[in-house]
Amino acid sequence: MRTVRKTITLTDLHDQWIKAQIAAGHFTNDSEYIRDLIRRDREQNAEFEALKASVKEGLDSGLSEKTVPSIMAEVEARLRTDGRL
Repeated sequence: MRTVRKTITLTDLHDQWIKAQIAAGHFTNDSEYIRDLIRRDREQNAEFEALKASVKEGLDSGLSEKTVPSIMAEVEARLRTDGRL
């Protein structure tokens, strides 16, 4: 994979935070810390996009005829089947 060199400007507080993370042994250098932040941001964004798609699917499916008690009973049955209840 090709790498690209970037120059960033940080506040003293941000720089101290990164140095503290490195000193604590969480990362070996500034670049590793920044790459980790980007990886976690991408993962979080993917999870958020999946959640948005699920919400859209639910909204697009229209109104349900189910009652709250019947939905709760279905959830309870599924949890019992999965061994989580």
